[in-house]
Amino acid sequence: MSPSTPPNPSSPSPASKSTGGDAQTPVKTLSLVKGDDQFHFRYEEGKETEVLQSLVEMVNRRDVAFDWFDAAVLSHQLGQHLSKELKGYLPKKVA
Repeated sequence: MSPSTPPNPSSPSPASKSTGGDAQTPVKTLSLVKGDDQFHFRYEEGKETEVLQSLVEMVNRRDVAFDWFDAAVLSHQLGQHLSKELKGYLPKKVA
């Protein structure tokens, strides 16, 4: 991991569809490029609360150029992921 990318201990290494013991758990990625810094958060569906907690922890770190605006951008991405997921549960409209 490069120095510009802060560690995310809860993130699985692959950015694809499977991780850990459950090969069916999709893995999502949030990304932000800020100047020379790149921030990538990988998380399993259902772990959104932990992602938000990680964003707050990143804001509180003094050694990383990550602020509340950056956290807001990534939390917006998180909301978009959740919205897309929830739309899959809605019934199809009947014409």
